Amino acid sequence: MRYPSSESKNSLSLHLIFPYDKLRNVHIDLYTKEGIKMRIVIDGMGGDNAPSAIVQGCVEAAALISHQILIVGEEALIYKELSKYKYDPEQITVINASDVITNEDAPVRAVRTKTESSMVKGITMLKERKADLFISAGNTGAIMAGGLFILGRIQGIDRPALAATYPMLSGRGVALLVDSGANVECKPNNLLEYATMGSIYMKKVLGVDNPRVGLVNVGSEEGKGTTIIKSAYELLKRSNLNFVGNIEARDLPKGACDVIVCDGFVGNVILKLTEGLAWSILKLLKAKFTAGLVPKMGAILLSGKFKELKEEFDYSEYGGAPILGVKGTIVKMHGSSGVSAVKNTILKGIPFAENNVVQFIQDSVLELEEVIISE
Repeated sequence: MRYPSSESKNSLSLHLIFPYDKLRNVHIDLYTKEGIKMRIVIDGMGGDNAPSAIVQGCVEAAALISHQILIVGEEALIYKELSKYKYDPEQITVINASDVITNEDAPVRAVRTKTESSMVKGITMLKERKADLFISAGNTGAIMAGGLFILGRIQGIDRPALAATYPMLSGRGVALLVDSGANVECKPNNLLEYATMGSIYMKKVLGVDNPRVGLVNVGSEEGKGTTIIKSAYELLKRSNLNFVGNIEARDLPKGACDVIVCDGFVGNVILKLTEGLAWSILKLLKAKFTAGLVPKMGAILLSGKFKELKEEFDYSEYGGAPILGVKGTIVKMHGSSGVSAVKNTILKGIPFAENNVVQFIQDSVLELEEVIISE
């Protein structure tokens, strides 16, 4: 369910997002003109459609919330885009950034050298407590590097991860896949960390009580898999998580678990395969229903259902992927995000910050250490 656009060599593929009606209404009470204000920082220069889509998405989101939106980027360009819309200048403000980290930049070097970039300035605002949430559609590797170097890891978390929502069939909603591309090689304790962080996110943000945790494997039997997977299985079994065992990839769309645990290599392959298959099926259906007069008549009768199906595969309805494990709330949007994706990422990102997910992860680290030590 994502977008068939190319990624830079420095950009990690992430969030395959299949929204569903129940998820769209989660925390909808936060998006009214009432409640505590928070400061949401947006990278105005990140992504293929910046700054125009970023600015318009911010304007549309601002009309639905009372929180403050700060757009970081080249001031003249941002104000030029803002001049096209009516907005409250006290709610949407601009912070100048004279540099930009592009998809062609080497992530680590860019974060260390482009200190005046919109991305580095935005993440720094999180560190300095001048912001509560940072959102960017820019270079994924650089965002990960910025989270690590500027914010730092949560103590006890070895490797932060990208979390991506994943579809469940038959209207069962979505699962959370951790890791979806940040760490291609992992140790057993990393997989335990991903399971813990994913469970907390599912509880606090997506409203799933006692989420089921599954470990991606080549078979469902306990003794299957590599040495790393077998060791991770033992750690997960001894944890206090709702671990349901090994899960085969074919069972993921059936809703076999709520938190899908794997290394970033496997997770990225799962997302891209599902994405390609989903879009191929949609394309095939379109071709079949436009091949001749009778099929076209049937397509007209079913147009409403086709629209619903297309919406279920529209990543822009949900937004971006959270980075879990750093000392701050960062959400990564896809590089080709348009206006709708920007707006919805802002709205869906609010409970990530408001529900203190970072603090809950920090509080759970001691329990992880006890499970690992007892191995």
